[in-house]
Amino acid sequence: MQRLKPDPIPAIHPCPEHLADMRLSAVYADTKATLGVPWMGVVTMAFAHYPAFYATLWAGLRVVCRTAAFVDACASLRSHVEAQAAQMQPEYLPADLRALGYTEPELDQIRRLIEVFSAGNMPYLLIATVARLLLEGHGFATAAMPVSQRIAVPAMPGAAALTLVEPHHADMPTQRVYQDIRQTLALPFVNTDYRALARWPSYFGLAWTRLKPQVGTASYEAAVASTHGFAVELAAALPLPDDLTSAALAAAAERDASVTEVLAVVRLFQWLLPGLAANVAGFRMQMMDEPGHRRAGDAA
Repeated sequence: MQRLKPDPIPAIHPCPEHLADMRLSAVYADTKATLGVPWMGVVTMAFAHYPAFYATLWAGLRVVCRTAAFVDACASLRSHVEAQAAQMQPEYLPADLRALGYTEPELDQIRRLIEVFSAGNMPYLLIATVARLLLEGHGFATAAMPVSQRIAVPAMPGAAALTLVEPHHADMPTQRVYQDIRQTLALPFVNTDYRALARWPSYFGLAWTRLKPQVGTASYEAAVASTHGFAVELAAALPLPDDLTSAALAAAAERDASVTEVLAVVRLFQWLLPGLAANVAGFRMQMMDEPGHRRAGDAA
């Protein structure tokens, strides 16, 4: 399954958590609890705009997400993303941030937040990949999940509710960073990861400025393509419940809109999430305070 960006980019209609009604809030809470993450990704909020589609997808995947196979796939995917991103040689930031006045506890807060996304983006990428595989009719070896395979997914350490700097909250410098992100990544919105990291505007502006030159380079595109390919491999190997089939998911999508419309939204997120994962891996490596990391101005 090739990486594919829909053209034109479809309209998406994610409902933010604070505006969700009682029914949707329960869906969001169940998704977060099952995945062990503190935020509802834009991907699943956009999927939830199509209630029959998401109910069918999530009814099957919530069982899968509580298995060792899924948890192991997330861990393998994260290791792969970070190994690929390391080849981009992200620049070192802590010394620059200390010069701006950042204290060690503040640097650790940034690292902990990056850790939430480093781990938490993996299940969202796999969910989007499973959805695309199913809607496009790719084969799965479906099998009912034995109870013995199910595990409790623990919440992430320190995974409190996120503080997001929405565009209408942001000062002008942060709004310019957001605009630059949208233009550079060719996306109509700013992902949650960026809005959470913008809690520290001087850090986030510097981190994005250092990461941006990597976007679009041969090494970056290779890392993203490799991440996409590995996510497809992992997702296709997941044993799905018998009732989560291509036909069932397509029929559910038809009850909401059309398969064409829903598939375009699914393809958008399955296309963008490998790049987001690579960017977060780059942010994580920027904050590694250890010898050997390239600093701004060092020879590449």
